[in-house]
Amino acid sequence: MRALLYIVAALSFSVPVFGASLAKEAEQHSDVEVAVVLDPAEQSGKATASVRIHARPEVVWPLITSCTEALVLVPGLEGCEVLSESADGSSQIIRHILNYSWYVPKLTYEIRAVYDKPIRVSVERISGDLKKLQVTWILEPDGDETVAHYVIELAPGFWVPHWVVSAALRRDLPKMLRALRARAESRSR
Repeated sequence: MRALLYIVAALSFSVPVFGASLAKEAEQHSDVEVAVVLDPAEQSGKATASVRIHARPEVVWPLITSCTEALVLVPGLEGCEVLSESADGSSQIIRHILNYSWYVPKLTYEIRAVYDKPIRVSVERISGDLKKLQVTWILEPDGDETVAHYVIELAPGFWVPHWVVSAALRRDLPKMLRALRARAESRSR
């Protein structure tokens, strides 16, 4: 408790000194809109995030539908394997292995990804360590740009403090969307 008080005191004294850099950091973080809603009665929640990308949807699409790219973009994802694919390529069954951090167990789960090219990807957990996982990507064309919308609904199936889930989503969703934007924009030049 005493250490916490020292940290709070040190941060409160350092804010005026670092005020300009904090303002700049806040401005940089406003490029990705994130909203997180957690159910206080259950271990579940929903988050939405959006980012504007200076690339057309056909450049962004292969980045959000590739296991190779997912391993680069998704924090903690260390395994991604396509187990099966429909004959027309409109859906896949994929196994993910997520090793997020030391305080969350390694998770293995299978998802069904349904593709409505080049606008929408719908993902739903079909088996594994998570109780619920639903993800939707919507790519909204806007001239030569794309607004990428990401929605995730999840229930881990084990107890995790709400503040940990909220902090992780608020930190990692912008990180993932910025990485997506950087990769797409570098490919569209």
